[in-house]
Amino acid sequence: MTLESLLVFLIIGGIAGFLAGLIVKGRGLGLIGNIVVGILGAFLAGWLLPQLGIALGSGIVAAIINAMIGAIILLVIVMAIRKA
Repeated sequence: MTLESLLVFLIIGGIAGFLAGLIVKGRGLGLIGNIVVGILGAFLAGWLLPQLGIALGSGIVAAIINAMIGAIILLVIVMAIRKA
């Protein structure tokens, strides 16, 4: 993995985590929290969405949407576990 692709990966994770935090919690999670949630969400959605037969296409916008969907799912699961 090159430095350039790592930067793109971190930026997409940060944007997706920030957007997911706004949707689920009404605020961001901080820089590191946004990146971590976005990257974990991207892995989750990268596995889950193809299992469901959902394909969003390719490109940066599709990658952000994909990661955001996974991050939202991740945040909802974490919030449900914390309340239980």
